[in-house]
Amino acid sequence: ATPTTGGEGRASAVVLRTGLDVSLLNKSIQVPLKVTLNEVQAPASAEKTALTVNLDGVEGRPVNVLRADVATSNATVDEHKAEGYTNLAKARIHVPGLAALPLIEVEKVTSKALCETGKQPVAESNVLGHVAVLGKKVTLSAGGPTQVSVPGVGEVSLDLSKTVTTERTAAATALQLKVAVNPLKLNVAEVNGEVTLAEATCETPKAP
Repeated sequence: ATPTTGGEGRASAVVLRTGLDVSLLNKSIQVPLKVTLNEVQAPASAEKTALTVNLDGVEGRPVNVLRADVATSNATVDEHKAEGYTNLAKARIHVPGLAALPLIEVEKVTSKALCETGKQPVAESNVLGHVAVLGKKVTLSAGGPTQVSVPGVGEVSLDLSKTVTTERTAAATALQLKVAVNPLKLNVAEVNGEVTLAEATCETPKAP
């Protein structure tokens, strides 16, 4: 790349990120479950559109962590602006030990972060249509986390549409889940950690 007198902007987008720990009941071991789907960063304009992510899983059983009709992430940078964008539609996310029950189902979530020179950075996230957690339809509020508890299965706390902007940066996350799943009568003892859906960030290019 040719050096310029200004600084390059930056942008990133990711459809799904998990940081989960799976503890097996009959063995005192923990299996970290770290997955990202369609993670892109710019400079180096990029788009990714994979629709599924699988893991070999625990005990040799594969886990289809995410399946979606649409899962797009996009990051672009030029000398005047940096933009990250994520779009996820008709998605189901599964964790080990809960094959039949999706951890979360979403109809459509998007996040966008736009940083243009000379303008205030903008971050926005939208969650459209229904959201179901552990089989329960939930009504989300922007005011704080929504708690979902299913006896014998576990608890999930959801944060909706988190956005942060500074003078030169913006970040948007459509849904952030804190997960504590402990399915009874199953060999997987516990799944704990965080799941992030539809995240976008940007940093404004410095003027030359």
